[in-house]
Amino acid sequence: MPYFHYQSKKIYYRETGFGKPLVMLHGDTASSVMFEFLLPLYQESFRVILMDFLGNGKSDRVEGFPENLWITEAEQVIGLIEHLKLEKVNLLGTSGGAWVAVNTALKRPDLIDRVVADSFDGRTLHEDFAENLLKERAFAKQDLHARQFYEWCQGEDWEAVVDLNTQALTKCAEDRIPLFCRPLEDLRTPILFVGSAEDEMCRGDMEEEYAQMSRLVQDGTVHMFKTGGHPAVLTNAEPFAGVVIEYLGS
Repeated sequence: MPYFHYQSKKIYYRETGFGKPLVMLHGDTASSVMFEFLLPLYQESFRVILMDFLGNGKSDRVEGFPENLWITEAEQVIGLIEHLKLEKVNLLGTSGGAWVAVNTALKRPDLIDRVVADSFDGRTLHEDFAENLLKERAFAKQDLHARQFYEWCQGEDWEAVVDLNTQALTKCAEDRIPLFCRPLEDLRTPILFVGSAEDEMCRGDMEEEYAQMSRLVQDGTVHMFKTGGHPAVLTNAEPFAGVVIEYLGS
């Protein structure tokens, strides 16, 4: 299995397909396997690159996740891009991976061509984020399908990974840690905000938040699906892929 070294640890990645590089970034408590069933939709148009953030999937484990998790994970993405000696790649980040994608573009716009940010809360976490997250994770750990998803993504130690992630995100929300490394207004990379109107895991005013963000950045576009849950990249798989291929090819 291919790995690259990052700060004395190993990060797993894999590549498939042909064309311009498209790095797909998974969400919290997930791993790159969440994209496995989507690869046929993208690999004929792009050189798809998947990775597992540190502490997830097949990457080395960590003792804990930092409060500014999505900013530190952006550094891991930059490390992968530099390891592969790539330039002007496209990023597709979903849920927590959407914040990572935006932070990567803010940190190293020279490396990124376009960003697709899917199914995330935007500039702030809603007021009840920490409380709702604790309830959601407690329920999920008792739900058979959720437990199977966690184990599919993380392996036998899935519960430890989920607990560490919950601790980090709860602390991030309670301490109001900035979600972006720089003001969103500094983003010069073209970005497409995507979501589902029926997504119950994101803020209720997602469409309005996306609209406001698109006006703040230099080149922002919004696409909302009327149906589908969280995240849109999975629940609207085929039409989502069509939107992405058109956007990145335009």
